[in-house]
Amino acid sequence: MEVPIGSRRRPTRDEVRIWRDFIETTERLKTRMVRRMQRESILSSADYQVLLALHEADGQRLRSSVLAEVCDWERSRLSHHLRRMESKNLVSREGSTKDLRAAEIVLTETGAAELRRGAAPHLQAISELFIDALTEDELTSVETLTAALRRHLDTTGD
Repeated sequence: MEVPIGSRRRPTRDEVRIWRDFIETTERLKTRMVRRMQRESILSSADYQVLLALHEADGQRLRSSVLAEVCDWERSRLSHHLRRMESKNLVSREGSTKDLRAAEIVLTETGAAELRRGAAPHLQAISELFIDALTEDELTSVETLTAALRRHLDTTGD
């Protein structure tokens, strides 16, 4: 008997095994990526995430609330992290160009240069640790899987 999606039931032993394999593998991948970033760049993985979000933003600037949303971080975590990044001149806070009462986080020239410097080894690590491990069909399956998970997470609460 098939159980409808969304109804509450205990996962089977095989489902729990698949879940654990998925989580443990993604954690292992993330750990290896973080180690490589630390070894090959002055940036932490968190720095890289913030700098990339700003780099991709219109005018390379975002309000901190929007940046927190893009990075999927709590605002307090972002605030503490931005202070560290400001001390390294990777980002700056400037008045908003649209709302004089608001401040925006802006990618500095130093931040952009460090992002460029860190991008090549980061992309190499993505290739070596992720893409090279999978066939084209498997990559397509990963894309399908992550899209399904994101859709589900976007429609459910915490």
